[in-house]
Amino acid sequence: MSNEIDRREFLKQSSASVAGLAIAGAAFAEQPTSSSVKLGFVGIGGRGSYHLDCALGMEGVGVLALCDIDDKALYHAKRWVEEAGQPTPHLYGDSRTAFRQLCEEETLDCIICCTPWEYHAPVCVAAMKNGKNAVSEVPIVITLDEAWELVETYEKTGKWATMGLEGYGDLTLMNMVRKGILGEVLHAEGGYVHDLRMVQYNPLQEPWRLNHSLTRNGNLYPDHPMARILRLLDINHGDRFDSLVSMSTKSVSLARYANLKYGEKGPYANVKFAQGDVNVTLLRTVGGKVCTLSFDTSTPHPREFFRLQCVKGVYQTGVSLPAPRNPETPGAQAAPAARGLGGGRGGMLYIDGRSPEEDLWESAEPYFREFQHPFLKSYTPKARKTALRGHGGGDTVTPVNWERLVAALRAGKMPDWDVYDSVTSSAIAPLSEKSVAAGSAPFPFPDFTKGKWQTAKPFDVV
Repeated sequence: MSNEIDRREFLKQSSASVAGLAIAGAAFAEQPTSSSVKLGFVGIGGRGSYHLDCALGMEGVGVLALCDIDDKALYHAKRWVEEAGQPTPHLYGDSRTAFRQLCEEETLDCIICCTPWEYHAPVCVAAMKNGKNAVSEVPIVITLDEAWELVETYEKTGKWATMGLEGYGDLTLMNMVRKGILGEVLHAEGGYVHDLRMVQYNPLQEPWRLNHSLTRNGNLYPDHPMARILRLLDINHGDRFDSLVSMSTKSVSLARYANLKYGEKGPYANVKFAQGDVNVTLLRTVGGKVCTLSFDTSTPHPREFFRLQCVKGVYQTGVSLPAPRNPETPGAQAAPAARGLGGGRGGMLYIDGRSPEEDLWESAEPYFREFQHPFLKSYTPKARKTALRGHGGGDTVTPVNWERLVAALRAGKMPDWDVYDSVTSSAIAPLSEKSVAAGSAPFPFPDFTKGKWQTAKPFDVV
C-alpha cells in the first residue's frame, strides 16, 4: 500500500511537551472573560465575515490581523473591527501566500481560516509551524498527504489545527444512544444532499466551488454530515473506520443547468464535468458498523435526510410523518433546533416494543424532551446587540461553537473537534476519489490516531 495510505510509523520524535496530549474532546471549565484571546483571520468573504462578526461580539477577544486577496473584503472587515472599538488590525493581501507573512509576523493565539478549500491545509500548517493554533472551515484537507502533514505537524509542535467550529451533530440523539434507548448502533445514513447549482454558477458567491466539480469525482463535502455521524459511531473514540468504497453516477445535471441558464453558447455549454451527479460512499468500522454517505449538489431536490438504525429501533429525519390512525391524536411537530447545539431537528422514530403502533413511525419530539442532553438544559446564551452578519448570520446570540472555542483557547485545550477527528472526516473525500477512479475498489482507511482510538473515551460535551 502507498506511503500516503499506510503511514503507521510517522514522526516518532514528538516533543516531550506534547507527549501527554489527549485525543478526547476538550473538557474544561470556563475561564474569566478578562483573559485576552488574540485572533487573526485568513479569508473574510461571506463565511469569514460571519466568523469575524462572531468574534467581535465576544468580550476579551481581539482581532489583530486580517488577510484576504480581495481589497473590498479586506477593508470592509477592517471597518468592522474598528467599529467594534478595537485597534486597527494589521492587513495582509498582497499575494495568495500573504497568510505566511501573517503567520510569521503576528503574535496570535489562533488563526481562523475561511479561504477556498485548497488553502485550508497550507494556512493551518503555516500557523502551527509558527507557534499558533488554527481553526479551519470545512474541509480541513483535500488530500491524504495534507491530512498526514497536519497530524505530524501537530505532534511535532504541540499546536493544533481543527474544524473547531463545525459543531456537535445532535447531542440529544447521542444522549439517547448512550442511554441505550435505541440499542447498539448498526448503521448511519446521511450526506450532503443540497441543491447548489445556482451557487456553483454564481461567480460573486463561491467562484471556486465549480472548479472542483470540473476536475474531481467523489464525495467532495463529507464534513457536515460527519459532524453528526462520527459522534454516533464513536469514530476515533472506541471505534474507527476500517475501509471505504465509493461510486458515482454519470455527470449530466451541471451541464444541463448551464445550457438552460446560459444557452448553448454559454461558457460552460460544452464543458465536461468530472463529478458525477450523485456519489454514494460506504464506510465500515472495525467494530462492525456501517455508514452510507451521499453527496449530491447538482440535482433538484429538498435538503438531505438522516437515518440511524440501531438494534432496538431507528431514528430518521427529512421525510413527513404519516397521518395518525387516531383522528384525536394531534400531528407531531418537529422539535425546535438549538442552532449549533444539536438540539434535535424533529423527525420520527420507531422503538421495538416501546412505540405505540407496531411498525409505524411516531414523533421523536417527546423523546427529545425526555432525553435532552444535560448541556442543552444548562446552556443560556447571552443576547447580542445586533444580529450576526455574513453567510450563516441572522442569529441574535453568539454561537455556542464560538463560546466553546474561546473557552478552549483560554484553557489551553483543543476545541471539541480535535486534530484526529478533523482529518478523519475530511479524508473521506480523497479516499472516495481514489475508489471511484479505481472502478469502485475498496480502500483501507488510515488510522490517523496510530492506535489511540482504542483507549479514547467516547466524545461528550462537558
